[in-house]
Amino acid sequence: MIKSIEFIASLKKNKISFFTGIPDSLFASLCNTLQTTEGKNHILSTNEGSSVGLAVGHHLGTGKIPLVYLQNSGLGNLLNPLVSLADKRVFNIPIFFLIGWRGEMQNGKQIKDEPQHVTQGIITLKLLQILNIKYKIIDSNSNYKNSIKQLCQHAKKNKSFVALLIRKNTFEKIINKDLNINNKLLTREQALENIYHNVPSTIPKVSTTGMLSRELYEINKKFKTQKNTFMCVGGMGHAISIATGLALNKKKDKVLCLDGDGAALMHLGAMANSAKLNNIIHIVFNNFAHDSVGGQKPPTENISFYKIAKEMGYKSSYKAEGSKEITSKIKLAIKNKKNTFIEIICKKGHRENLSRPTKNVLYYKKLFMNFLIKKK
Repeated sequence: MIKSIEFIASLKKNKISFFTGIPDSLFASLCNTLQTTEGKNHILSTNEGSSVGLAVGHHLGTGKIPLVYLQNSGLGNLLNPLVSLADKRVFNIPIFFLIGWRGEMQNGKQIKDEPQHVTQGIITLKLLQILNIKYKIIDSNSNYKNSIKQLCQHAKKNKSFVALLIRKNTFEKIINKDLNINNKLLTREQALENIYHNVPSTIPKVSTTGMLSRELYEINKKFKTQKNTFMCVGGMGHAISIATGLALNKKKDKVLCLDGDGAALMHLGAMANSAKLNNIIHIVFNNFAHDSVGGQKPPTENISFYKIAKEMGYKSSYKAEGSKEITSKIKLAIKNKKNTFIEIICKKGHRENLSRPTKNVLYYKKLFMNFLIKKK
């Protein structure tokens, strides 16, 4: 497997010294190494489109080629700034992309992956071709140094976009040693179970993508109550918008959104709409980590989500730590005739043996919609 520190050295040898993006599990160790070693030359962005903006600014200031890393699911987020700002027909900004290829294709067949990655995995190469992005694909046995050199030469000569697609198990795995801090806090799963016991089962729940939905699935399975939950298996950052769209049509009912700090930050402006509805309860679990892709720190260390929510228009907004505070704030939210936002500070990390939903996602969609119909 490729060692992250050697991979970074190869990029620097080819004059790439600025790194920004959104982490992916396929190169989690690389993201962790960048965050540890590169200081101000590395910015973990809020979303992939913002990463392109940062890359454009870096090139304008230095004339150098920036690197933007992302999971292939993030190609949609970066499409607009890529074609309307950085494209050769506009400002002609060269960018080196590092893309984790989830749902990758091998010899015409797709490797098994999560349902949200199936279509994206199939169309990834087509998207790069449409965007006229020269790319190379690497795995653990590839001559990555040669690939980096060739792509950098092409980007510099043509002032163009280039991409390196990363297959599964390409990089060595490094344990993030920053996960076991502040052991006095509840785990997210413990906080979720507290919420489960204090929220009536008649209230529909929308849960964000990643570990949070998997933990909630475990809890629902334990108590045999999956039907009231819509798990967003993809679409990071859009859980609150889905909850808002649902709440608009269920004005007499409370709607609960269970969100994550990285996801909330990705599309923070969505709260301007959710805050207009009185029947929304919006909970953000803040463990200061991108938990599903390696535990990297998002730029949230100086952010108080509950204060932002208040400014966005939420009528009641709280911060909670510990079981008693969570219980108290949840009970207030249930009684409240206006909307409520709760930021729960919890411990980083998750159980290693978390299961995944066993049925097709359409089954859970139908189950949830039938639950909503029966509530009428």
